[in-house]
Order: sequence, then C-alpha cells, then structure tokens
Amino acid sequence: MARPAAKAAARTAARSPTRPLARSFDALAFVASSPRPPSASAIAARLGLAPSSAHRLLAQLAEAGLVVREPGSRGWRPSPRLASFARDVLLGEPAQAGRHAILAGLVARIGETCNLTMPDHGRVVYLDRVESAWPLRLHLAPGSHVPIHCTASGKLFLATMPRARRAALLRASPLERRAPGTIVDPALFERELERLRAQDLGIDNQEFIAGLIAIAVPVRDRRGRVVAAIAVHAPEARMSLAAAMGHVPALREAAKAIGTTLAAG
Repeated sequence: MARPAAKAAARTAARSPTRPLARSFDALAFVASSPRPPSASAIAARLGLAPSSAHRLLAQLAEAGLVVREPGSRGWRPSPRLASFARDVLLGEPAQAGRHAILAGLVARIGETCNLTMPDHGRVVYLDRVESAWPLRLHLAPGSHVPIHCTASGKLFLATMPRARRAALLRASPLERRAPGTIVDPALFERELERLRAQDLGIDNQEFIAGLIAIAVPVRDRRGRVVAAIAVHAPEARMSLAAAMGHVPALREAAKAIGTTLAAG
C-alpha cells in the first residue's frame, strides 16, 4: 500500500500544469518523427492515454495551429506553422555556425555554390547557402522555396520517403513543367525516383531551370533519417552532369559532417 506522502505527491503531479504541456510536446514529437501520419489511436497508445483524451489533445493542438489532418486519412502531421518554428530553431541554434562552416569549406573545395535544404509541405526550403565566386550564378537566399518535383534536393526527398506519403504528396502537387527537362509523365517519374533511391542521390538535369545542373545528397540524423540535403548547382556551360557526379564524394563527406551536428530526436 502506498504511503500517504506518496499518494499526495501523485495527486500533486496529476494536477501539475506541466503534465499537459509535456503530453502535448510528446504528441508533437511523435507526429513529427513518424514515417506516416499517426492516427489518434496510435498517439493514444504511444502516450498511454485513453482514446478520448488523445482526441481532445489533438483537437487542442489543431486549434493552436500545430498539427493538421492528413488529407484522405485519419492521420495527423505537423502544420506549416510548426515546421516554420522548427526551421527557426534549427537556423538559430549555435550549431548552425558549424554547419555553415562545413558548407563554406565544401564550396571552397569544389568551387561551386552549395546549399542546405529540407522538405517543407510539398516544397523545398533553403536553410543555408554559400555562393561561389563565379559571376554567373542563381541567387536563392535562405528561406526561399523551390519546387519538389524538379529540383535535385526535392527529387531526393521524394525518392527516400515512403511510397504512400510520396503518392499523396504528388496527388496534391501535379508534375508541372518548369523547364525542357522536367519529367511530367507519372510512370516515368516514378521510375526515375526508384533509380535515384538506389543511388541515394538527387539529380536535376535542367529540370528546374534550362541550362542548370544540380546534384544533391542526403543529410541523415543519428537515427538514419533523411532530414535535409546538401546540393551543388551550376550552369551546364561550367559544370556538366558528369562533372557534377564527380563532386558526390565531397558532398557526402560534408553531409556526414553536418549530420553529426543534428540531434537524434
């Protein structure tokens, strides 16, 4: 039998205002780290809650703009607001200076502009970027968004995500032609993604902008999840696709170094 002091402590803990906050954080962490949008019942099981409590918690998080329902399913995923908050944390933390130095060292080594990106609700967002010294280059500041289906980083993210999630994303974002090389046939695009998945690469062969070549490699956290990408791009007149492929070892080395700066989650 529990002692009176222990019972009193348990009652105090149950009334503690930090417990709902901790449950909310645990729910957000589970939603953000799940390979597929989890249902309310899965969240309840993970957090040890009654189903009704999980539904109430999700309703509160949705009202706060932190989670949204995955279209066509019972699952929940992080909202754009939560994703923006996560990026602000990532960009503002002390380790960002170290990651920028790694990116700068990569640019000094290969002589072309490199960037660090991550997926952002059907698009790709630039987290960091170091420009080369060449006068002919594409200017995209951190915070800029580019399409996911015709960029090296975007195709890499699509290739490495679960097929069901990829299919849902592509249903919501048709394969719009952006340049002569853009792949707009769904069957051909799926074969291209499977090829890139096997290579663990992203390739943009004049698919986003005519005359632009890009290669991307994944940045994985300590749990092996693809959380970002490092890409190099340059005009075809200066860097052919074959030449870009020659930079892959240096890109992978930098991606591994950046991956060690990320928390396991």
